[in-house]
Amino acid sequence: MAMVGLFWIAEGDVYVGAKPTGSAPGVRLTPEGVLALGDGQAGLFLWEDVRALTMADVPVKTLKRQIGAVTELALDAVVNLALPGGPGPSGGGPAMMALRVETPDGDRALSAYAAAAVGYTETEADLSQALLSRLTDGAATMATTLAAMSAWGRTWEGSSPRTAQREELLREWLS
Repeated sequence: MAMVGLFWIAEGDVYVGAKPTGSAPGVRLTPEGVLALGDGQAGLFLWEDVRALTMADVPVKTLKRQIGAVTELALDAVVNLALPGGPGPSGGGPAMMALRVETPDGDRALSAYAAAAVGYTETEADLSQALLSRLTDGAATMATTLAAMSAWGRTWEGSSPRTAQREELLREWLS
């Protein structure tokens, strides 16, 4: 499983944001449509009904965000050394993003956690938004694009690729 832009690809499954566990919210892209997962957001939006997909509240990687993450880790380590079994990590968890699904019946916002701890690069976020838009260009385009993403996920071994390779993959899936 690996993160590529705003997508989490686990074997052949493609998620927007992090792959959810348990009852956590998430969104999976299937050949049939956009599948809402987790408590409070069940449903399948068929591709034929999806007019647009856009992601809101995407955390973009900044120096301030990176320094904050390092500071938080250091503070957590000090607190846990001073208070063994104490309060645990002080962070509020990963950022929550919203995938806006536009259909003839109106818009629906689906929640998903960000997979990038300190945010996504601006380029990855932009390419991912373009890829989400491409998925709504018609059945053939959607099927080809999702198939390419799934095929890559089934053959990829290891952790998430480095930034340059992730951006290259996103560009390839856009072409």
